Amino acid sequence: MDPFAWLALGLAAFAVVGAALPLLPGGALSVAAVALYWWSTGYADPSLPVVVALVAVGLLTMAVDYFGGAIAARAGGASLATTAAAVVVGVVLLFVAGPVGFVFGLAATVFAVEFAQHADAEAGLRVALYSTVGVLASTVAQVLLTGSVLVALALVVAF
Repeated sequence: MDPFAWLALGLAAFAVVGAALPLLPGGALSVAAVALYWWSTGYADPSLPVVVALVAVGLLTMAVDYFGGAIAARAGGASLATTAAAVVVGVVLLFVAGPVGFVFGLAATVFAVEFAQHADAEAGLRVALYSTVGVLASTVAQVLLTGSVLVALALVVAF
């Protein structure tokens, strides 16, 4: 097998890992893997419709990555200020305590800001729960999407 094919598959596998970890662009890595393989074959394999489909899945993954958690937070009733504060605290805690710090920081910040604004613990917990579940569901969706690109690319390379 061509070294570029191995590199593209490795990049696609790293995309799945990147989808599971905050701040690693799984969708963009999937698109790069497809583009690398397609380029390495002289744009002959896979066919253009397959490339378009795989790139579309990569772009969808990027959209889920960027907007999934915020959409869930807003659905739960979080304000834009609450969502922004939660993301900042989550990212800072990501560097301190890893992914667990990110999730905990997000949930705690959403609860604290919503409680401070409305003095309603039940509503604060509900919004924090929506936000946390939304971020986790977004991560699961990203892993499934990047995993599907990896499997499809592996099948293209193998056959």
